[in-house]
Amino acid sequence: MRPGRKRRESLGYGDGKKPNTRPAGRRPESRIETKPSADAVAGRNSVVEALRAKIPAKELMVAERAEMDERMTEALRLAKNQNLIIKEVPRGQLDGVTGTTNHQGIALIIKPFQYQDFEATLKGATKPGLLIGLDGVTDPHNLGAIVRSAAAFGANGVVIPERRNAAMTGSAWKSSAGAAARLPICQVTNLVRSIEDAKKAGYFVVGLDAEGAESLPKFSLATESVYLIVGSEGKGLARLTREKCDLILSIPMQSDVESLNASVATAITLYKIAEIRGQ
Repeated sequence: MRPGRKRRESLGYGDGKKPNTRPAGRRPESRIETKPSADAVAGRNSVVEALRAKIPAKELMVAERAEMDERMTEALRLAKNQNLIIKEVPRGQLDGVTGTTNHQGIALIIKPFQYQDFEATLKGATKPGLLIGLDGVTDPHNLGAIVRSAAAFGANGVVIPERRNAAMTGSAWKSSAGAAARLPICQVTNLVRSIEDAKKAGYFVVGLDAEGAESLPKFSLATESVYLIVGSEGKGLARLTREKCDLILSIPMQSDVESLNASVATAITLYKIAEIRGQ
């Protein structure tokens, strides 16, 4: 038996043949695809977690001659159970797709996220409505955590701008722990325009900022329809966004703490709104 034959067969291809053939003249170490994919989840632990969460995926890519261990075996088993395409590719191709050499020989390519229409989400929201808009939240882990909190506390949807904000990539999907499949997530070209549309629909626009004039425990608009705008942890709300808000809300904290993570601040605020509405 030739070296490497057993390992290829262990990937689960019935005839033992490699699914992809390297083009003639190309060296194994050459980078076949140089543009990283935002929809790639790399690393054995990350891939297994994504497959366990049943993130909608297109295919699983495994490096040629990749060493097998429990995580790799589980990833292959989960991918087969979900009827995903499994490709064995040169390591250089994984380097290019993932944008890193630290992919541990495996990557999951997820499907492009299907965003919901903002106007439809606005009209379909229960009353009093609760929407969360993100203004410059660029960390996909923060985005996923905010989506998870929004689903947990009964929000009607999350709104993200197309530019200068994280999108629903594999990392955000994973951080949402499946909540992204249960909650409308809208991507808009202009956040300020969405604010204006929400106001016309009867929403109060509330910005969340450490320097807000009203403290969260005394949130006067909690029982109204609220469009909560969350800024980035470092820069906060953009100037134009702040000007469009009806109210700027702050979370009381100890003076020696500069700021809260955007997803943590959002979770605290959503919990308080749910508590007030429950009362």
